[in-house]
Amino acid sequence: MKKPDIPSDEQARLETLRSLNILDTHSDERFNRLTRMAKRLLGVPIALVSLIDENRQWFKSCIGLDATETSRDISFCGHAILGNDVFIIPDALNDDRFSDNPLVIGDPKIRFYAGCPLRAPNGHKLGTLCIIDQQPRNLGVEDLEALEDLASMVEREIAAVQLATLDELTNISNRRGFMMLAEHNLLLCARQNIAASLVFMDLDKFKQINDNFGHTEGDRVLTVFADKLKNTFRHSDLFARLGGDEFVVWLPDSQKKTAEMLVEKFRHSLMLYNHEANRGYDIVFSHGIVEFDPEKHRSIDALLQDGDTLMYKRKKSKLP
Repeated sequence: MKKPDIPSDEQARLETLRSLNILDTHSDERFNRLTRMAKRLLGVPIALVSLIDENRQWFKSCIGLDATETSRDISFCGHAILGNDVFIIPDALNDDRFSDNPLVIGDPKIRFYAGCPLRAPNGHKLGTLCIIDQQPRNLGVEDLEALEDLASMVEREIAAVQLATLDELTNISNRRGFMMLAEHNLLLCARQNIAASLVFMDLDKFKQINDNFGHTEGDRVLTVFADKLKNTFRHSDLFARLGGDEFVVWLPDSQKKTAEMLVEKFRHSLMLYNHEANRGYDIVFSHGIVEFDPEKHRSIDALLQDGDTLMYKRKKSKLP
Protein backbone atom coordinates (compact mmCIF):
# COMPACT_ATOMS: atom_id res chain seq x y z
CA MET A 1 0.00 0.00 0.00
CA LYS A 2 1.24 3.47 -0.83
CA LYS A 3 0.41 6.35 1.47
CA PRO A 4 -0.59 9.56 -0.30
CA ASP A 5 2.13 12.18 -0.66
CA ILE A 6 1.80 15.59 0.99
CA PRO A 7 0.92 18.46 -1.41
CA SER A 8 3.54 21.17 -1.83
CA ASP A 9 1.08 23.83 -0.61
CA GLU A 10 0.01 21.80 2.42
CA GLN A 11 0.25 24.52 5.08
CA ALA A 12 -1.68 27.09 3.05
CA ARG A 13 -4.14 24.39 1.99
CA LEU A 14 -4.86 23.45 5.60
CA GLU A 15 -5.22 27.10 6.62
CA THR A 16 -7.79 27.57 3.86
CA LEU A 17 -9.67 24.45 4.95
CA ARG A 18 -9.72 25.55 8.59
CA SER A 19 -10.87 29.03 7.63
CA LEU A 20 -14.06 27.57 6.17
CA ASN A 21 -15.21 26.35 9.60
CA ILE A 22 -16.76 23.37 7.82
CA LEU A 23 -14.95 20.44 9.44
CA ASP A 24 -17.00 18.42 11.95
CA THR A 25 -20.18 20.34 11.19
CA HIS A 26 -23.61 18.78 10.93
CA SER A 27 -25.01 17.09 7.84
CA ASP A 28 -26.08 19.65 5.23
CA GLU A 29 -28.80 19.05 2.66
CA ARG A 30 -26.99 21.26 0.13
CA PHE A 31 -24.16 18.73 -0.03
CA ASN A 32 -26.29 15.62 0.51
CA ARG A 33 -28.38 16.56 -2.50
CA LEU A 34 -25.29 16.54 -4.70
CA THR A 35 -23.95 13.21 -3.44
CA ARG A 36 -27.40 11.66 -3.99
CA MET A 37 -27.30 13.00 -7.54
CA ALA A 38 -23.83 11.53 -8.08
CA LYS A 39 -24.95 8.15 -6.74
CA ARG A 40 -28.04 8.06 -8.93
CA LEU A 41 -26.62 9.54 -12.13
CA LEU A 42 -23.44 7.47 -12.10
CA GLY A 43 -24.99 4.24 -10.83
CA VAL A 44 -22.72 3.66 -7.83
CA PRO A 45 -23.57 2.56 -4.27
CA ILE A 46 -21.36 5.17 -2.54
CA ALA A 47 -20.80 8.89 -3.11
CA LEU A 48 -18.91 11.23 -0.78
CA VAL A 49 -17.83 14.82 -0.29
CA SER A 50 -14.50 14.16 1.39
CA LEU A 51 -12.31 16.86 2.98
CA ILE A 52 -8.66 16.15 3.78
CA ASP A 53 -7.14 17.62 6.95
CA GLU A 54 -3.81 16.81 8.62
CA ASN A 55 -4.58 13.21 9.61
CA ARG A 56 -7.89 12.15 8.13
CA GLN A 57 -10.44 12.41 5.40
CA TRP A 58 -13.70 13.66 6.87
CA PHE A 59 -16.99 13.30 5.04
CA LYS A 60 -19.14 16.41 4.82
CA SER A 61 -21.64 14.26 2.95
CA CYS A 62 -21.71 10.48 2.85
CA ILE A 63 -24.28 8.46 0.90
CA GLY A 64 -24.08 4.67 1.05
CA LEU A 65 -21.45 4.46 3.81
CA ASP A 66 -21.83 4.52 7.59
CA ALA A 67 -18.39 5.96 8.37
CA THR A 68 -17.86 9.69 8.98
CA GLU A 69 -14.08 9.68 8.46
CA THR A 70 -11.05 7.47 7.84
CA SER A 71 -7.31 7.88 8.25
CA ARG A 72 -5.65 10.05 5.61
CA ASP A 73 -2.89 7.44 5.25
CA ILE A 74 -5.29 4.92 3.73
CA SER A 75 -7.46 7.39 1.82
CA PHE A 76 -7.90 7.33 -1.94
CA CYS A 77 -8.86 11.02 -1.79
CA GLY A 78 -5.43 11.87 -0.36
CA HIS A 79 -4.01 10.73 -3.70
CA ALA A 80 -6.72 12.49 -5.70
CA ILE A 81 -5.90 15.98 -4.36
CA LEU A 82 -2.34 15.68 -5.67
CA GLY A 83 -3.51 16.11 -9.26
CA ASN A 84 -5.77 18.41 -11.22
CA ASP A 85 -7.88 15.85 -13.05
CA VAL A 86 -10.32 13.18 -11.92
CA PHE A 87 -8.36 10.41 -10.18
CA ILE A 88 -9.66 7.02 -11.35
CA ILE A 89 -8.86 3.52 -10.07
CA PRO A 90 -10.76 1.02 -12.28
CA ASP A 91 -9.88 -2.00 -10.11
CA ALA A 92 -8.08 -1.44 -6.81
CA LEU A 93 -7.11 -5.12 -6.49
CA ASN A 94 -5.01 -4.76 -9.65
CA ASP A 95 -3.30 -1.56 -8.49
CA ASP A 96 -0.14 -1.96 -6.40
CA ARG A 97 -0.87 1.30 -4.57
CA PHE A 98 -4.18 0.01 -3.20
CA SER A 99 -4.38 -3.79 -3.51
CA ASP A 100 -3.61 -4.33 0.20
CA ASN A 101 -5.33 -1.17 1.44
CA PRO A 102 -7.62 -1.85 4.45
CA LEU A 103 -10.50 -0.17 2.59
CA VAL A 104 -10.01 -2.65 -0.27
CA ILE A 105 -9.43 -5.92 1.56
CA GLY A 106 -11.96 -4.97 4.27
CA ASP A 107 -15.13 -2.89 4.34
CA PRO A 108 -16.29 -1.11 2.26
CA LYS A 109 -14.33 -3.38 -0.14
CA ILE A 110 -13.48 -0.69 -2.67
CA ARG A 111 -12.78 -1.93 -6.18
CA PHE A 112 -13.61 1.16 -8.25
CA TYR A 113 -12.86 4.75 -7.21
CA ALA A 114 -13.16 8.08 -9.00
CA GLY A 115 -12.48 11.36 -7.20
CA CYS A 116 -12.67 14.88 -8.62
CA PRO A 117 -10.58 17.43 -6.65
CA LEU A 118 -12.53 20.21 -4.95
CA ARG A 119 -10.92 23.65 -4.97
CA ALA A 120 -11.50 26.58 -2.66
CA PRO A 121 -11.99 30.01 -4.30
CA ASN A 122 -8.26 30.66 -3.78
CA GLY A 123 -7.33 27.50 -5.68
CA HIS A 124 -6.23 25.24 -2.83
CA LYS A 125 -7.56 21.67 -3.03
CA LEU A 126 -9.69 20.78 -0.03
CA GLY A 127 -10.80 17.25 -0.86
CA THR A 128 -12.92 15.49 -3.47
CA LEU A 129 -16.33 14.59 -4.69
CA CYS A 130 -15.81 10.88 -5.11
CA ILE A 131 -17.79 7.82 -6.17
CA ILE A 132 -17.08 4.24 -5.11
CA ASP A 133 -18.20 0.80 -6.27
CA GLN A 134 -17.53 -2.72 -5.04
CA GLN A 135 -17.25 -3.87 -8.65
CA PRO A 136 -14.49 -2.98 -11.14
CA ARG A 137 -15.58 -0.45 -13.75
CA ASN A 138 -14.52 2.68 -15.55
CA LEU A 139 -16.05 6.02 -16.52
CA GLY A 140 -17.15 6.95 -19.99
CA VAL A 141 -16.78 10.49 -21.31
CA GLU A 142 -20.33 11.50 -20.36
CA ASP A 143 -20.00 10.03 -16.86
CA LEU A 144 -16.69 11.82 -16.39
CA GLU A 145 -18.24 15.13 -17.43
CA ALA A 146 -21.17 14.54 -15.07
CA LEU A 147 -18.80 13.95 -12.13
CA GLU A 148 -16.86 17.12 -12.96
CA ASP A 149 -20.07 19.14 -13.25
CA LEU A 150 -21.29 17.88 -9.88
CA ALA A 151 -17.89 18.68 -8.34
CA SER A 152 -18.20 22.25 -9.64
CA MET A 153 -21.56 22.48 -7.89
CA VAL A 154 -19.97 21.27 -4.64
CA GLU A 155 -17.27 23.93 -5.02
CA ARG A 156 -19.94 26.60 -5.36
CA GLU A 157 -21.60 25.38 -2.17
CA ILE A 158 -18.22 25.47 -0.38
CA ALA A 159 -17.70 29.02 -1.64
CA ALA A 160 -21.11 29.96 -0.25
CA VAL A 161 -20.10 28.56 3.13
CA GLN A 162 -16.86 30.56 3.00
CA LEU A 163 -18.59 33.80 2.07
CA ALA A 164 -20.96 33.36 4.98
CA THR A 165 -18.15 33.00 7.53
CA LEU A 166 -15.33 35.11 6.07
CA ASP A 167 -14.97 38.86 5.99
CA GLU A 168 -14.88 39.78 2.31
CA LEU A 169 -12.39 42.64 2.71
CA THR A 170 -9.79 41.11 5.01
CA ASN A 171 -10.29 37.39 4.22
CA ILE A 172 -10.31 36.44 7.90
CA SER A 173 -13.32 35.19 9.85
CA ASN A 174 -16.27 37.51 10.25
CA ARG A 175 -18.37 37.67 13.43
CA ARG A 176 -20.51 34.70 12.40
CA GLY A 177 -17.49 32.54 11.57
CA PHE A 178 -15.71 33.48 14.76
CA MET A 179 -18.72 32.81 16.98
CA MET A 180 -19.28 29.39 15.42
CA LEU A 181 -15.71 28.23 15.97
CA ALA A 182 -14.94 30.04 19.23
CA GLU A 183 -18.08 28.80 21.01
CA HIS A 184 -17.10 25.23 20.19
CA ASN A 185 -13.56 25.87 21.41
CA LEU A 186 -14.78 27.55 24.60
CA LEU A 187 -16.84 24.46 25.49
CA LEU A 188 -13.79 22.27 24.90
CA CYS A 189 -11.63 24.48 27.14
CA ALA A 190 -14.26 24.42 29.88
CA ARG A 191 -14.68 20.65 29.68
CA GLN A 192 -10.93 19.92 29.63
CA ASN A 193 -10.03 22.69 32.12
CA ILE A 194 -7.82 24.38 29.52
CA ALA A 195 -6.79 28.01 29.96
CA ALA A 196 -7.78 30.51 27.28
CA SER A 197 -7.79 34.26 26.73
CA LEU A 198 -9.60 36.71 24.48
CA VAL A 199 -8.21 39.96 23.07
CA PHE A 200 -10.69 42.60 21.94
CA MET A 201 -9.13 45.22 19.63
CA ASP A 202 -10.35 48.51 18.21
CA LEU A 203 -8.42 50.79 15.87
CA ASP A 204 -7.62 54.27 17.18
CA LYS A 205 -8.49 57.35 15.09
CA PHE A 206 -9.75 55.19 12.23
CA LYS A 207 -12.44 57.72 11.34
CA GLN A 208 -9.77 60.36 10.89
CA ILE A 209 -7.93 58.14 8.42
CA ASN A 210 -11.13 57.68 6.41
CA ASP A 211 -11.91 61.41 6.56
CA ASN A 212 -8.41 62.62 5.68
CA PHE A 213 -7.20 59.93 3.29
CA GLY A 214 -10.40 58.37 1.91
CA HIS A 215 -12.22 55.09 2.40
CA THR A 216 -9.93 53.20 0.03
CA GLU A 217 -7.05 53.99 2.36
CA GLY A 218 -9.25 52.97 5.29
CA ASP A 219 -9.81 49.60 3.63
CA ARG A 220 -6.03 49.27 3.22
CA VAL A 221 -5.61 49.85 6.97
CA LEU A 222 -8.12 47.10 7.80
CA THR A 223 -6.43 44.68 5.40
CA VAL A 224 -2.94 45.41 6.78
CA PHE A 225 -4.22 44.99 10.33
CA ALA A 226 -5.74 41.59 9.48
CA ASP A 227 -2.59 40.45 7.67
CA LYS A 228 -0.46 41.38 10.67
CA LEU A 229 -2.80 39.39 12.93
CA LYS A 230 -2.34 36.33 10.71
CA ASN A 231 1.44 36.71 10.62
CA THR A 232 1.95 37.50 14.32
CA PHE A 233 -0.38 35.27 16.28
CA ARG A 234 -0.13 31.49 16.38
CA HIS A 235 -1.72 29.04 13.94
CA SER A 236 -3.86 27.70 16.79
CA ASP A 237 -5.33 31.15 17.57
CA LEU A 238 -8.64 32.34 16.12
CA PHE A 239 -8.94 35.90 14.88
CA ALA A 240 -11.74 37.79 13.23
CA ARG A 241 -13.02 41.15 12.13
CA LEU A 242 -16.18 41.64 14.15
CA GLY A 243 -17.28 44.60 12.05
CA GLY A 244 -16.12 48.14 11.30
CA ASP A 245 -12.71 48.58 12.93
CA GLU A 246 -13.24 45.99 15.69
CA PHE A 247 -11.17 42.80 15.77
CA VAL A 248 -10.88 39.90 18.18
CA VAL A 249 -8.38 37.12 18.89
CA TRP A 250 -9.21 33.94 20.84
CA LEU A 251 -6.12 32.24 22.28
CA PRO A 252 -6.73 28.67 23.47
CA ASP A 253 -4.28 27.14 25.94
CA SER A 254 -3.09 30.64 26.90
CA GLN A 255 -3.18 32.56 30.14
CA LYS A 256 -3.38 36.35 30.20
CA LYS A 257 0.40 36.71 30.41
CA THR A 258 0.86 34.84 27.12
CA ALA A 259 -1.82 36.98 25.48
CA GLU A 260 -0.08 40.14 26.65
CA MET A 261 3.23 38.98 25.17
CA LEU A 262 1.60 38.24 21.81
CA VAL A 263 -0.22 41.58 21.77
CA GLU A 264 3.08 43.40 22.35
CA LYS A 265 4.68 41.38 19.55
CA PHE A 266 1.78 42.40 17.33
CA ARG A 267 2.09 46.06 18.36
CA HIS A 268 5.80 45.99 17.53
CA SER A 269 5.02 44.52 14.10
CA LEU A 270 2.63 47.40 13.42
CA MET A 271 5.22 49.95 14.60
CA LEU A 272 7.71 48.57 12.07
CA TYR A 273 5.08 48.74 9.35
CA ASN A 274 4.20 52.33 10.23
CA HIS A 275 7.84 53.35 10.06
CA GLU A 276 8.47 51.62 6.72
CA ALA A 277 5.16 52.54 5.05
CA ASN A 278 5.29 56.23 6.08
CA ARG A 279 1.79 56.86 4.70
CA GLY A 280 1.08 60.01 6.70
CA TYR A 281 -0.66 58.24 9.55
CA ASP A 282 0.04 55.40 11.99
CA ILE A 283 -2.02 52.26 12.51
CA VAL A 284 -2.58 52.06 16.27
CA PHE A 285 -5.13 50.27 18.40
CA SER A 286 -6.58 49.87 21.86
CA HIS A 287 -7.26 46.47 23.34
CA GLY A 288 -8.70 44.59 26.28
CA ILE A 289 -7.50 41.15 27.40
CA VAL A 290 -9.84 38.82 29.27
CA GLU A 291 -8.76 35.51 30.74
CA PHE A 292 -11.42 32.83 30.40
CA ASP A 293 -13.23 32.05 33.64
CA PRO A 294 -15.65 29.10 33.21
CA GLU A 295 -17.73 30.27 36.17
CA LYS A 296 -18.13 33.79 34.83
CA HIS A 297 -17.97 33.37 31.07
CA ARG A 298 -20.68 30.99 29.95
CA SER A 299 -20.38 32.13 26.33
CA ILE A 300 -18.12 33.95 23.90
CA ASP A 301 -20.55 36.88 24.10
CA ALA A 302 -19.75 37.27 27.80
CA LEU A 303 -16.02 37.37 27.03
CA LEU A 304 -16.56 39.86 24.21
CA GLN A 305 -18.50 42.16 26.52
CA ASP A 306 -15.73 42.11 29.13
CA GLY A 307 -13.09 42.62 26.47
CA ASP A 308 -15.00 45.53 24.95
CA THR A 309 -15.31 47.18 28.37
CA LEU A 310 -11.58 46.87 29.07
CA MET A 311 -10.71 48.09 25.58
CA TYR A 312 -12.93 51.15 25.97
CA LYS A 313 -11.33 52.08 29.29
CA ARG A 314 -7.89 51.90 27.71
CA LYS A 315 -9.01 53.91 24.67
CA LYS A 316 -10.64 56.56 26.87
CA SER A 317 -7.43 56.96 28.86
CA LYS A 318 -5.62 57.92 25.63
CA LEU A 319 -7.99 60.76 24.79
CA PRO A 320 -6.60 64.30 25.26
